[in-house]
Amino acid sequence: MSAPNALFSETILLLGGAVVAAPIFKKLGLGTVLGYLAAGIVIGPVFHGITDGEQILNVAELGVVFLLFIIGLELKPSRLWQMRRDIFGLGTAQVVVTGLALTALAWFSQVLDWRGSIVAGFGLALSSTAFAMQILEGDGDVNTKYGQRSFSMLLFQDLAIVPLLALITILDGGRGSNAPLLGFAVAIGAVAAMIVMGRYLLTPLFQIIARTGAREAMIAAALFVVMGSASLMQLAGLSMAMGAFLSGVMLAESSYRHELEADIEPFRGVLLAIFFIAVGLSLELDVLADNVLFVILAVPIVMAVKAIIIYGLCRISGSPHDDAIRIAFLLPQGGEFGFVLFTTAGAAGLMSTSTASLLVAIVTLSMALTPIGSALSKRLLHGDEHEELDEDFEGAGADVLMVGFSRFGQIAAQILLAGGRSVTVIDFSADRIRQASSFGFRIYFGDGARKDVLRSAGIERAKIVLVCTQKKELTDKVVELVQADYPDTRLYVRSYDRLHSIELRNKGVDYELRETLESGLLFGRRTLEALGVPEVDAYEIGEDIRKRDEARLVLQVSEGLQAGRDMLFSHPVRPEPLVKPKRAADAFEDDPLAGTADATADA
Repeated sequence: MSAPNALFSETILLLGGAVVAAPIFKKLGLGTVLGYLAAGIVIGPVFHGITDGEQILNVAELGVVFLLFIIGLELKPSRLWQMRRDIFGLGTAQVVVTGLALTALAWFSQVLDWRGSIVAGFGLALSSTAFAMQILEGDGDVNTKYGQRSFSMLLFQDLAIVPLLALITILDGGRGSNAPLLGFAVAIGAVAAMIVMGRYLLTPLFQIIARTGAREAMIAAALFVVMGSASLMQLAGLSMAMGAFLSGVMLAESSYRHELEADIEPFRGVLLAIFFIAVGLSLELDVLADNVLFVILAVPIVMAVKAIIIYGLCRISGSPHDDAIRIAFLLPQGGEFGFVLFTTAGAAGLMSTSTASLLVAIVTLSMALTPIGSALSKRLLHGDEHEELDEDFEGAGADVLMVGFSRFGQIAAQILLAGGRSVTVIDFSADRIRQASSFGFRIYFGDGARKDVLRSAGIERAKIVLVCTQKKELTDKVVELVQADYPDTRLYVRSYDRLHSIELRNKGVDYELRETLESGLLFGRRTLEALGVPEVDAYEIGEDIRKRDEARLVLQVSEGLQAGRDMLFSHPVRPEPLVKPKRAADAFEDDPLAGTADATADA
């Protein structure tokens, strides 16, 4: 029983540290990342509540994996192709120039020989994807121009881990000269396999699961895809985060993108918090104490060299001053892949284990200083350049968000598209999505009654939300959710019947309409015309009925369902002139205008 109890108590410590530290540091304006680091240092190195920080770090790395998967979901392959110059141009320049500069510094420090200096220099040239992307997400800057350029460099660094690990083999004497070449070939093959599987297997997989309606199976499938792709890349020598990112990119154009993002988001948030805490747990205070002067000099020097080189490269490649400053202060820290490189180099004999631990401590401290540096960078901005969001999300983030793509919604969408408006559509029917896709429509799979799905679909940027769902209960749930969490968003709602219209008006929606009203009016007009009534007269009769219906609804909202009964026609009247009947209408228990279609479920 001791092992489960230990695991249980460690989990409580980790979650408790996150709960306490994150709000405090957020309130102080220091950011949640620094709070998680502080919690890890207090729990581990200070009070020794948890001693095995490295094992927790390996598990919590899934937070980084899920983060890269979500980022991949927001990057279509076409968008990734557009970023190729930043990824392979700016990214390559950053790793090479920074790596050579830090290699020279390591050599002149006389702590390492030339082989160890190369490993240390290029290992410190890598930055932390987890820290940088968490800061970008916290500031809402992931999709800004500088955010995308930062991500391009981080993405290339993830790719660079393969040749850097091969470099360690070469520096170690190159035992098995074909090993580096074989490793590179395996990595390329794994990437190709990921692309093929993502293109031809992932979307059909989610279509089959969505058709069953099993919500838990969809979540399990999302976790399986992310962790499976991450494991495949790890077996090929690439980072797990790279595998998750590729699977996300392959699903970026899928109708299930928003649903997957909503399913993964809770796991990503918790595990990423534990990852930052685990970094704090792994800090070796005794190593820092034994080399305090060296660390005090090394950390700011490494960060300054990286920041200066990154700023210069960004300016040369066309970034304005403010963007270059933001990137330079966002990526000066060491990265989590440095842990892998330094540990591998220590095992290979290219540096002592104590030196590897010292380098890991330098990386950890540089991570801890990154949120502070990022906040201080704002003082160096000129502030005369307006940063615009790079809205490259096809079908998401439009002015109009439509929930439900039934017959009603499809007709309404045609009007909007013909008027030159883009519409983000989400629907929970796998069959309907497949049918709509065959006609060229782009809709996303998701439950519109979930706040996280609405947020992923861009409700915060939508000016109007159209609720076109078929069931009254589901419509009410969506309306209540939007009114509670997004009160400034206008709501246009398809109502189930007349009673539902009255309820919606009492809830204060901006506009509501019964699907059967307009079709019933047109049907009646065409019938009159078939009986010999002139088209103009039939139109005027229809408009009169429309006005009477609206006036009666207004009365029923304020006075009850029985109000306005005198506006109903119970017997034929002369079409010319159109006047109110002289005698009161007969009483009806039910509303004749509602019709049997409104009284039954809308298929």
